[in-house]
Amino acid sequence: MLDPVLQRIDQDFEAAIGRWSDLLRIPSVSADPAYAQSVREAAEWLAAELDGLGFQVEIQETPGHPVVLGHHPGPHADAPHLLYYGHYDVQPPDPVELWDTGPFEPTIVDGPHGRRMVCRGAVDDKGQLMLWLEALRAWKAVHGTLPVAATVVLEGEEEVGSVNLRGFLEDNRDALAADVCVVSDTTMLDVDTPAITYMLRGLLYTEITCRGPNMDLHSGFYGGAIPNPLNGLTRVLGALHDDRGRIRIPGFYDDVLEPGAEELATWQSLDVDEAAFLESVGIDRDAGAGEIDRSLIERLWSRPTGDINGIIGGYTGAGAKTVLPAEASAKVSFRLVPDQDPQHIVAGLRAFIDEHTPSGCRCEVTVHSSAPAIRIPTESPWLNAARNALKGVYGRDAALIGCGGSIPVAAWVRDVLGYDTLFMGFGLEDDRMHSPNEKFELVCFERGMRAHAALLARLAGGEP
Repeated sequence: MLDPVLQRIDQDFEAAIGRWSDLLRIPSVSADPAYAQSVREAAEWLAAELDGLGFQVEIQETPGHPVVLGHHPGPHADAPHLLYYGHYDVQPPDPVELWDTGPFEPTIVDGPHGRRMVCRGAVDDKGQLMLWLEALRAWKAVHGTLPVAATVVLEGEEEVGSVNLRGFLEDNRDALAADVCVVSDTTMLDVDTPAITYMLRGLLYTEITCRGPNMDLHSGFYGGAIPNPLNGLTRVLGALHDDRGRIRIPGFYDDVLEPGAEELATWQSLDVDEAAFLESVGIDRDAGAGEIDRSLIERLWSRPTGDINGIIGGYTGAGAKTVLPAEASAKVSFRLVPDQDPQHIVAGLRAFIDEHTPSGCRCEVTVHSSAPAIRIPTESPWLNAARNALKGVYGRDAALIGCGGSIPVAAWVRDVLGYDTLFMGFGLEDDRMHSPNEKFELVCFERGMRAHAALLARLAGGEP
């Protein structure tokens, strides 16, 4: 049953690259309203592909970008039912001048692992959602139908916090009933070692705005006498961490779930080289950040963070302008871990800001998005089926890993729909996600399609 599907994937490989390239050319940047029509074009392209595979498809509107929803009944009523999730939106390409080629012109170049695709969205997430889409295509081409019932949800707002996804899941709870959710939007340990992600940090994304005088002022006439909101804001932000890397928000660590001794031992056995990790992004091997008493993997997988993502205020153009700004703001994000509650963190953040805002300034917090962390039971039969499928393709056991990033859908699928998510990703740490020259190795693209086909075969054969 599986072998002819794998043969079909091999025969159709270059055509699959062509379809992937067509999707990559659509600049579906969700953060910038100027790209709104392109975001919709990507949704329509994917809807047409699903329609061609026999799905009943609709594009559902949200207050933001649309969601593509597709249903395929599968071979019979007792077949396993999978919910496939992916996102078709991408990060902005800026800074464009740092790209070696056009950010939305798919370009295949040679690398240490063979050919690689360079383009915005190559791995996050257009390349990875195409893996299971192409596996479904190959299966249907060979067998005339799919071996499972399949529901597909493709959103266009993951890169801006999935602000409308939870509402969509709540409004479509009955239509989204399934056994498990399958997501490819994570990474492997290395190009030859597959992995299943069983824990992801959550995300709280905020904006802190500090206001002072009622207008911009001449720094010569008013400097030294009037509170400067930029100075006040940076005072608040500078107090966020102590000298050991811990966050000073009241109650921030109250509910943090500590990993067990066995789990820590397993992480240590992965033998991650912190010096190499730092040097890969141009940081000296002794200059790491975060909590100084925690290992690198702990800091990335199981410890919460707080980071300033951008500061806005005053004059930032060419030359000089001596001005005291009326206001300044900063984008500040927090990666959360099990069992932290985003609302509890927001309350603590507001208390912290009130305590540290200097006299004459007024600070307020805006919450742009929030989602809790997720932890998948490692004894799940669906996870076991995926591990077996990956071993069949790679010839070695799949590692169980954590991820420092956030994928909000997992927590909401659990809380709203009542089932778990299977994270079977094929990206690599050096794929430059969210950076110029984002890429995806073609060997990962090929093996990812084969692994998804192998998972379908195991489910069709009664596992779990």
